[in-house]
Amino acid sequence: MEQRHLGRTGLRVSRIGLGTLTWGRDTDEHDAADVLKTFWDAGGTLVDTADVYGDGEAEYLLGQLMERLVPRRDLVVATKAGSVPDPDRRFDGSRGHLLAALDASLERLGTDHVDVWQVHAFDAATPLDETLQALDLAVASGRARYAGVSNFSGWQLAKAATWQLAVPGVRTRLASTQMEYSLLQRGVEREVLPAALDLGVGLLPSSPLGRGVLTGKYRRAVPPDSRGGSQHLAGFVAPYLDEASSRIVDAVATAADGLATTPLQVALAWVRDRPGVVAPIVGARNAQQLAAALSVEALSLPDEICRALDDVSAPVHRYPDQDWSTL
Repeated sequence: MEQRHLGRTGLRVSRIGLGTLTWGRDTDEHDAADVLKTFWDAGGTLVDTADVYGDGEAEYLLGQLMERLVPRRDLVVATKAGSVPDPDRRFDGSRGHLLAALDASLERLGTDHVDVWQVHAFDAATPLDETLQALDLAVASGRARYAGVSNFSGWQLAKAATWQLAVPGVRTRLASTQMEYSLLQRGVEREVLPAALDLGVGLLPSSPLGRGVLTGKYRRAVPPDSRGGSQHLAGFVAPYLDEASSRIVDAVATAADGLATTPLQVALAWVRDRPGVVAPIVGARNAQQLAAALSVEALSLPDEICRALDDVSAPVHRYPDQDWSTL
Protein backbone atom coordinates (compact mmCIF):
# COMPACT_ATOMS: atom_id res chain seq x y z
CA MET A 1 0.00 0.00 0.00
CA GLU A 2 1.23 3.50 -0.81
CA GLN A 3 2.65 5.44 2.14
CA ARG A 4 2.19 9.15 2.77
CA HIS A 5 3.81 11.65 5.13
CA LEU A 6 1.65 12.74 8.04
CA GLY A 7 1.53 16.51 7.57
CA ARG A 8 4.97 18.13 7.58
CA THR A 9 6.59 15.33 9.55
CA GLY A 10 8.91 12.49 8.74
CA LEU A 11 6.29 9.94 9.84
CA ARG A 12 4.91 7.89 6.96
CA VAL A 13 1.61 6.06 7.20
CA SER A 14 -0.45 3.88 4.89
CA ARG A 15 -2.89 5.92 2.81
CA ILE A 16 -5.78 3.92 4.25
CA GLY A 17 -6.07 3.69 8.02
CA LEU A 18 -7.85 1.03 10.07
CA GLY A 19 -10.45 2.20 12.58
CA THR A 20 -11.35 0.26 15.72
CA LEU A 21 -14.53 2.02 16.87
CA THR A 22 -16.47 -1.25 17.09
CA TRP A 23 -13.72 -3.41 18.60
CA GLY A 24 -14.61 -4.98 21.90
CA ARG A 25 -18.29 -4.30 21.30
CA ASP A 26 -19.60 -5.30 17.85
CA THR A 27 -16.29 -6.78 16.68
CA ASP A 28 -15.04 -9.64 18.84
CA GLU A 29 -11.47 -10.82 19.34
CA HIS A 30 -11.61 -13.38 16.50
CA ASP A 31 -12.91 -10.91 13.91
CA ALA A 32 -10.52 -8.19 15.13
CA ALA A 33 -7.59 -10.57 14.65
CA ASP A 34 -8.69 -11.38 11.10
CA VAL A 35 -9.19 -7.70 10.30
CA LEU A 36 -5.79 -6.64 11.65
CA LYS A 37 -3.99 -9.49 9.87
CA THR A 38 -5.73 -8.63 6.58
CA PHE A 39 -4.77 -4.97 6.99
CA TRP A 40 -1.14 -5.78 7.81
CA ASP A 41 -0.84 -8.27 4.93
CA ALA A 42 -2.03 -5.54 2.55
CA GLY A 43 0.71 -3.17 3.73
CA GLY A 44 -1.50 -1.14 6.05
CA THR A 45 0.24 0.52 9.00
CA LEU A 46 -2.00 3.22 10.53
CA VAL A 47 -4.37 1.87 13.20
CA ASP A 48 -6.68 4.40 14.85
CA THR A 49 -8.31 3.91 18.23
CA ALA A 50 -9.36 5.90 21.33
CA ASP A 51 -9.51 5.40 25.05
CA VAL A 52 -13.33 5.43 24.98
CA TYR A 53 -13.85 2.92 22.17
CA GLY A 54 -15.54 -0.04 23.78
CA ASP A 55 -14.86 1.61 27.16
CA GLY A 56 -11.17 0.82 26.69
CA GLU A 57 -11.68 -2.66 25.23
CA ALA A 58 -10.59 -1.57 21.74
CA GLU A 59 -7.18 -0.49 23.01
CA TYR A 60 -6.83 -3.60 25.15
CA LEU A 61 -7.72 -5.86 22.23
CA LEU A 62 -5.27 -4.08 19.94
CA GLY A 63 -2.57 -4.51 22.57
CA GLN A 64 -3.25 -8.23 22.81
CA LEU A 65 -3.07 -8.64 19.04
CA MET A 66 0.19 -6.68 18.79
CA GLU A 67 1.67 -8.99 21.37
CA ARG A 68 0.95 -12.20 19.50
CA LEU A 69 -0.17 -11.48 15.92
CA VAL A 70 1.30 -8.34 14.34
CA PRO A 71 4.65 -6.84 15.42
CA ARG A 72 4.31 -3.52 17.22
CA ARG A 73 7.12 -2.06 15.11
CA ASP A 74 5.08 -2.61 11.92
CA LEU A 75 2.16 -0.46 13.06
CA VAL A 76 1.60 3.26 13.50
CA VAL A 77 -0.70 3.34 16.52
CA ALA A 78 -2.86 6.43 16.94
CA THR A 79 -5.13 6.92 19.92
CA LYS A 80 -7.18 9.74 21.39
CA ALA A 81 -8.04 11.13 24.82
CA GLY A 82 -10.40 13.77 26.14
CA SER A 83 -13.87 12.24 25.76
CA VAL A 84 -15.43 11.48 29.14
CA PRO A 85 -18.64 9.64 30.14
CA ASP A 86 -20.10 12.66 31.91
CA PRO A 87 -23.43 14.04 30.62
CA ASP A 88 -22.58 17.46 32.02
CA ARG A 89 -19.10 17.61 30.46
CA ARG A 90 -18.50 15.55 27.35
CA PHE A 91 -14.85 16.54 26.95
CA ASP A 92 -12.02 17.11 29.40
CA GLY A 93 -8.91 18.69 27.93
CA SER A 94 -7.23 19.41 31.24
CA ARG A 95 -3.58 18.47 31.58
CA GLY A 96 -4.29 16.16 34.50
CA HIS A 97 -7.00 14.21 32.72
CA LEU A 98 -5.17 13.93 29.42
CA LEU A 99 -1.87 12.68 30.83
CA ALA A 100 -3.61 10.20 33.14
CA ALA A 101 -5.66 8.98 30.17
CA LEU A 102 -2.49 8.54 28.10
CA ASP A 103 -0.87 6.42 30.81
CA ALA A 104 -4.00 4.26 30.99
CA SER A 105 -4.00 3.89 27.19
CA LEU A 106 -0.36 2.78 27.19
CA GLU A 107 -1.12 0.16 29.81
CA ARG A 108 -4.06 -1.23 27.85
CA LEU A 109 -2.07 -1.19 24.60
CA GLY A 110 0.90 -2.90 26.25
CA THR A 111 3.40 -0.43 24.79
CA ASP A 112 5.63 2.34 26.11
CA HIS A 113 4.55 4.85 23.46
CA VAL A 114 1.91 5.66 20.88
CA ASP A 115 2.95 6.99 17.51
CA VAL A 116 0.22 9.64 17.28
CA TRP A 117 -1.68 10.96 20.30
CA GLN A 118 -4.70 13.13 19.59
CA VAL A 119 -6.99 15.33 21.67
CA HIS A 120 -10.44 13.92 20.92
CA ALA A 121 -12.25 17.27 20.86
CA PHE A 122 -11.92 20.91 21.83
CA ASP A 123 -12.74 21.59 25.48
CA ALA A 124 -14.05 25.13 25.93
CA ALA A 125 -13.86 24.75 29.73
CA THR A 126 -10.08 24.30 29.71
CA PRO A 127 -7.58 26.96 28.53
CA LEU A 128 -6.22 25.81 25.20
CA ASP A 129 -2.62 26.38 26.29
CA GLU A 130 -3.13 23.85 29.11
CA THR A 131 -4.35 21.23 26.64
CA LEU A 132 -1.43 21.90 24.31
CA GLN A 133 1.06 21.74 27.18
CA ALA A 134 -0.16 18.17 27.80
CA LEU A 135 0.67 17.28 24.19
CA ASP A 136 4.13 18.80 24.57
CA LEU A 137 4.76 16.90 27.83
CA ALA A 138 3.65 13.63 26.25
CA VAL A 139 6.04 14.03 23.33
CA ALA A 140 8.91 15.31 25.48
CA SER A 141 8.56 12.30 27.80
CA GLY A 142 8.58 9.83 24.90
CA ARG A 143 5.09 8.54 25.61
CA ALA A 144 3.92 9.91 22.26
CA ARG A 145 5.99 10.38 19.12
CA TYR A 146 3.64 12.85 17.40
CA ALA A 147 0.58 14.83 18.44
CA GLY A 148 -2.66 15.82 16.79
CA VAL A 149 -6.21 16.95 17.37
CA SER A 150 -9.65 15.70 16.43
CA ASN A 151 -12.96 17.49 15.86
CA PHE A 152 -11.38 20.96 16.07
CA SER A 153 -13.05 23.67 13.99
CA GLY A 154 -10.97 25.79 11.63
CA TRP A 155 -10.35 28.60 14.11
CA GLN A 156 -9.59 26.14 16.91
CA LEU A 157 -7.04 24.32 14.76
CA ALA A 158 -5.43 27.59 13.64
CA LYS A 159 -5.30 28.93 17.20
CA ALA A 160 -3.68 25.72 18.49
CA ALA A 161 -1.05 25.61 15.75
CA THR A 162 -0.29 29.32 16.10
CA TRP A 163 0.16 28.99 19.87
CA GLN A 164 2.65 26.18 19.36
CA LEU A 165 4.66 28.30 16.93
CA ALA A 166 4.55 31.44 19.04
CA VAL A 167 5.34 30.22 22.56
CA PRO A 168 9.06 29.80 23.34
CA GLY A 169 10.11 26.36 24.49
CA VAL A 170 7.25 24.44 22.83
CA ARG A 171 8.78 21.70 20.71
CA THR A 172 5.64 19.86 19.62
CA ARG A 173 3.83 20.79 16.41
CA LEU A 174 0.48 19.39 15.35
CA ALA A 175 0.98 16.58 12.87
CA SER A 176 -2.65 15.73 12.19
CA THR A 177 -6.28 16.60 12.55
CA GLN A 178 -8.96 13.93 12.41
CA MET A 179 -12.35 15.02 11.09
CA GLU A 180 -15.37 13.47 9.46
CA TYR A 181 -15.07 13.92 5.69
CA SER A 182 -16.92 12.22 2.87
CA LEU A 183 -19.15 12.97 -0.10
CA LEU A 184 -21.99 13.25 2.42
CA GLN A 185 -20.08 15.52 4.82
CA ARG A 186 -17.89 18.16 3.20
CA GLY A 187 -18.08 20.74 5.96
CA VAL A 188 -14.33 20.58 6.60
CA GLU A 189 -13.74 22.20 3.22
CA ARG A 190 -15.09 25.50 4.57
CA GLU A 191 -12.31 26.31 7.06
CA VAL A 192 -10.65 23.22 8.53
CA LEU A 193 -9.07 21.92 5.35
CA PRO A 194 -7.72 25.31 4.19
CA ALA A 195 -6.25 25.84 7.66
CA ALA A 196 -4.69 22.37 7.69
CA LEU A 197 -3.17 22.85 4.25
CA ASP A 198 -1.72 26.23 5.22
CA LEU A 199 -0.34 24.94 8.53
CA GLY A 200 1.04 21.66 7.16
CA VAL A 201 -1.29 19.54 9.29
CA GLY A 202 -2.35 16.24 7.73
CA LEU A 203 -6.06 15.42 7.55
CA LEU A 204 -7.21 11.97 8.66
CA PRO A 205 -10.84 11.65 7.50
CA SER A 206 -13.14 9.61 9.73
CA SER A 207 -16.37 8.08 8.38
CA PRO A 208 -15.11 8.42 4.76
CA LEU A 209 -17.98 6.22 3.59
CA GLY A 210 -20.62 8.50 5.07
CA ARG A 211 -21.13 6.21 8.08
CA GLY A 212 -21.62 3.34 5.64
CA VAL A 213 -24.39 5.01 3.64
CA LEU A 214 -22.20 5.61 0.56
CA THR A 215 -21.76 1.85 0.07
CA GLY A 216 -25.39 1.77 -1.10
CA LYS A 217 -26.46 -0.76 1.53
CA TYR A 218 -29.28 1.54 2.71
CA ARG A 219 -30.75 2.37 -0.71
CA ARG A 220 -33.74 0.05 -0.28
CA ALA A 221 -34.00 -0.50 3.47
CA VAL A 222 -31.96 -0.63 6.67
CA PRO A 223 -30.28 -4.05 6.91
CA PRO A 224 -30.79 -5.49 10.41
CA ASP A 225 -27.11 -6.49 10.66
CA SER A 226 -25.83 -3.01 9.73
CA ARG A 227 -24.81 -0.05 11.87
CA GLY A 228 -28.11 1.55 10.95
CA GLY A 229 -29.87 -1.44 12.45
CA SER A 230 -27.67 -1.49 15.55
CA GLN A 231 -29.02 -0.37 18.89
CA HIS A 232 -25.95 1.74 19.65
CA LEU A 233 -25.26 3.19 16.18
CA ALA A 234 -28.67 3.69 14.53
CA GLY A 235 -28.70 7.34 15.60
CA PHE A 236 -25.20 7.75 14.15
CA VAL A 237 -26.36 6.64 10.67
CA ALA A 238 -29.81 8.25 10.63
CA PRO A 239 -28.73 11.83 9.66
CA TYR A 240 -27.48 10.51 6.30
CA LEU A 241 -30.64 8.65 5.35
CA ASP A 242 -32.38 11.73 3.94
CA GLU A 243 -33.34 12.76 0.42
CA ALA A 244 -30.27 14.93 -0.19
CA SER A 245 -27.96 12.06 0.75
CA SER A 246 -29.96 9.68 -1.44
CA ARG A 247 -29.18 11.78 -4.54
CA ILE A 248 -25.46 11.61 -3.78
CA VAL A 249 -25.60 7.86 -3.12
CA ASP A 250 -27.35 7.35 -6.47
CA ALA A 251 -24.64 9.37 -8.24
CA VAL A 252 -21.92 7.26 -6.61
CA ALA A 253 -23.71 4.08 -7.70
CA THR A 254 -23.97 5.40 -11.27
CA ALA A 255 -20.26 6.21 -11.31
CA ALA A 256 -19.46 2.74 -9.95
CA ASP A 257 -21.51 1.11 -12.70
CA GLY A 258 -19.69 3.11 -15.33
CA LEU A 259 -16.30 2.14 -13.94
CA ALA A 260 -17.25 -1.51 -13.34
CA THR A 261 -16.40 -1.16 -9.68
CA THR A 262 -18.32 -0.71 -6.40
CA PRO A 263 -19.85 2.36 -4.75
CA LEU A 264 -17.57 1.72 -1.75
CA GLN A 265 -14.47 1.99 -3.93
CA VAL A 266 -15.69 5.13 -5.68
CA ALA A 267 -16.58 6.93 -2.46
CA LEU A 268 -13.33 5.95 -0.75
CA ALA A 269 -11.12 6.82 -3.72
CA TRP A 270 -12.77 10.26 -3.93
CA VAL A 271 -11.93 11.22 -0.34
CA ARG A 272 -8.53 9.49 -0.30
CA ASP A 273 -7.27 11.65 -3.16
CA ARG A 274 -8.63 15.02 -2.00
CA PRO A 275 -5.98 17.74 -1.39
CA GLY A 276 -4.62 17.62 2.16
CA VAL A 277 -5.90 14.14 2.92
CA VAL A 278 -3.34 11.71 4.32
CA ALA A 279 -5.35 8.59 5.14
CA PRO A 280 -9.10 7.96 5.45
CA ILE A 281 -9.89 5.83 8.50
CA VAL A 282 -11.99 2.82 7.54
CA GLY A 283 -13.85 0.69 10.05
CA ALA A 284 -14.73 -2.92 9.26
CA ARG A 285 -16.53 -5.51 11.35
CA ASN A 286 -14.85 -8.42 9.57
CA ALA A 287 -12.02 -9.22 7.18
CA GLN A 288 -14.34 -9.47 4.16
CA GLN A 289 -15.55 -5.90 4.65
CA LEU A 290 -12.00 -4.66 5.05
CA ALA A 291 -10.75 -6.50 1.97
CA ALA A 292 -13.47 -4.78 -0.06
CA ALA A 293 -12.25 -1.40 1.17
CA LEU A 294 -8.56 -2.18 0.63
CA SER A 295 -9.22 -3.15 -2.98
CA VAL A 296 -9.49 0.60 -3.68
CA GLU A 297 -5.68 0.73 -3.78
CA ALA A 298 -5.66 0.12 -7.53
CA LEU A 299 -8.40 2.66 -8.33
CA SER A 300 -7.92 6.28 -9.35
CA LEU A 301 -11.06 8.14 -10.39
CA PRO A 302 -11.10 9.85 -13.81
CA ASP A 303 -11.26 13.64 -13.64
CA GLU A 304 -14.73 13.77 -15.16
CA ILE A 305 -16.09 11.40 -12.50
CA CYS A 306 -14.51 13.52 -9.74
CA ARG A 307 -16.05 16.67 -11.19
CA ALA A 308 -19.49 15.06 -11.41
CA LEU A 309 -19.31 13.86 -7.80
CA ASP A 310 -18.03 17.26 -6.69
CA ASP A 311 -21.02 18.92 -8.33
CA VAL A 312 -23.71 16.62 -6.95
CA SER A 313 -22.33 16.78 -3.40
CA ALA A 314 -21.26 20.43 -3.33
CA PRO A 315 -22.05 22.10 0.01
CA VAL A 316 -23.58 25.57 -0.03
CA HIS A 317 -20.84 27.99 1.03
CA ARG A 318 -21.52 31.64 0.32
CA TYR A 319 -20.36 34.58 2.40
CA PRO A 320 -17.57 34.88 3.42
CA ASP A 321 -16.20 32.05 1.29
CA GLN A 322 -17.23 33.76 -1.94
CA ASP A 323 -16.30 37.31 -2.83
CA TRP A 324 -18.85 39.46 -0.95
CA SER A 325 -19.13 41.89 -3.85
CA THR A 326 -20.65 39.20 -6.08
CA LEU A 327 -23.40 38.22 -3.65
